Amino acid sequence: PTSATFNINALLMLLLSLLLIIGPLLLRVFFPYFWTDLVYHTDLLRILLKFVSRRRRRPLFLALDRFLEQVETRPNKAFIVFENKRYSFKDADRESNRIANALRVASVLRPGDTAVLFMQNEPAFIFCWLALAKLGCACALLNCSIRARSLIASVRCCRGATVLIASEELQGAVEEVYEDLQQEGLTTIFITAEELRSSRMKSLIRAAQESSDADVPQTLRADVCFTSPAVYIYTSGTTGLPKAAVITQTRLLAALAVLASNGVTDSDVIYVTLPLYHTAGFLFLSFSGSTIILRRKFSASQFWDECRAHNVTVIQYIGEVLRYLCNTPQRASDKEHAVRLAVGNGLRSDVWREFLKRFGRIQVREFYASTEGNVGFVNYAGKIGAVGRVSFLHKKLFPYAIIQYDTEHDEPVRNSRGLCVEVPKGQTGLLVSKITEIAPFVGYAQNEQQTEKKRLRDVLKHGDVYFNSGDLLKIDHDNFIYFQDRVGDTFRWKGENVATTEVSDIISMLEFVEEANVYGVRVPGHEGRIGMAAVKVMDRMEFECKKTFDHVCRFLPVYARPRFIRIQSSMDVTATFKQLKLKLVEAGFNPSMTTDRLYFLCERERTYVSLTPFIYQQILSHSIKL
Repeated sequence: PTSATFNINALLMLLLSLLLIIGPLLLRVFFPYFWTDLVYHTDLLRILLKFVSRRRRRPLFLALDRFLEQVETRPNKAFIVFENKRYSFKDADRESNRIANALRVASVLRPGDTAVLFMQNEPAFIFCWLALAKLGCACALLNCSIRARSLIASVRCCRGATVLIASEELQGAVEEVYEDLQQEGLTTIFITAEELRSSRMKSLIRAAQESSDADVPQTLRADVCFTSPAVYIYTSGTTGLPKAAVITQTRLLAALAVLASNGVTDSDVIYVTLPLYHTAGFLFLSFSGSTIILRRKFSASQFWDECRAHNVTVIQYIGEVLRYLCNTPQRASDKEHAVRLAVGNGLRSDVWREFLKRFGRIQVREFYASTEGNVGFVNYAGKIGAVGRVSFLHKKLFPYAIIQYDTEHDEPVRNSRGLCVEVPKGQTGLLVSKITEIAPFVGYAQNEQQTEKKRLRDVLKHGDVYFNSGDLLKIDHDNFIYFQDRVGDTFRWKGENVATTEVSDIISMLEFVEEANVYGVRVPGHEGRIGMAAVKVMDRMEFECKKTFDHVCRFLPVYARPRFIRIQSSMDVTATFKQLKLKLVEAGFNPSMTTDRLYFLCERERTYVSLTPFIYQQILSHSIKL
């Protein structure tokens, strides 16, 4: 028996030794992402537990409290660096106190109200948001590119707003629609400048200088709860008919944890070049204790020099940003920097590879999410081309499905029971995510019709409700998820969503335009689709190039202006009068594909010019920049 026991123990030790030797090899062959998954989900679980513990704190712990924690623990650490000016956490706290106290005296703003920020990237943007949060107020973040009709429509989304704060450079845009803003209820308009063009507006700088930097009473925000609106962030509607996504306090607190889930710590230096009014820019504030290098606008030529000067470790991007960097002239110092992590979305596979080859082994964290959506994915494994990685735990917490979608009829495919049909792995379908208590969909402010359009009912069971992402994705057999395309009439250019029907409305305002059909066309070497409009001119009238140029520049942001126009004698429509776009998209802006007149928006000549074969070739060769 002793000998037998010895033999069994020896056999077990041998098997254990073999397992220790062969086990890692088997894991690498059959489960190549095992350790990567384990590390990520361990970190994710830690972040979720911290989030839950914060939710249970009393008084309530909100996004503002994350900032106040930093003020208490690291008051003298640099929070914002902007154009050679340095603001510590304590500086930001004091500046926001001054603004909050000034707003209490010089406006009718009260706890629970909404204020509108119409500002460019500058420290005052952040100070104003903090001030409003201290006053218990929500904040609407307007795209600083919008003008006239779009500006008024954006304000209208946040009915009840009484105060607007605008950057010094945007005084003219505000003055142009001053009476309209007054009619919308904005009784007080502040400008972040000492010298004002109009006596009808107030200087926020002077008001803040004359105010105390004493702490704002916490009682002013005593009624703020987790479901209270924190910010309104505008989605594709900035082209004319805006939609303001309601970001609640809970959603904001959860969103601010995105950087932590990507490995960003308080020792990092983050380079923020994207607009703060945009979700991508705003959420990089994070209030995690990191230092933010804030830039007014993105500059490809100065990007790496500034990263080196400030010892930047984390950069943000949308797909176009990294492409612009790859298109700059090569330099010997391309890999001489401290950047270790790039976080963003919309990155093409070819640009991804070129970026890593050119600028070194930077960890790229591509993710998928939308401002108003209730689901997101992170490509923590670094698989080139994927927007995320799916897992059993993720699907359990945030139930989602990829369902069959009929692109011709623009609707999900349903079976005989009236339910949607999930697609198998490897096939493309529409991403939908179940609306639950931990994955809510609040919708759009003052727009129940658009909110309801994003709810998809009777998906996998009768009575269930899912959020319709409007995006086509697919999951491969290794559980990586890939973005494929958008459904409907929205396309993406320069990192911004453009709603074609809204651009059509703007073009149709021209007296010589009978009808406009707007769509996006691909340009070789460029991410997304650029705007093009097929236009039918009124009988006995002519298309006016200069007038059209002036009109689109006045009413549309740069990214939404149709760069190409095609003049048609008639519009192709379906039996239900829906405009047909497929053939137009296929023809693109190639003069050889049509006998219709084509025009190109020429910024140098400030008009639309005839799109000749020569100009077409210059665009393809990138001699003409888009």
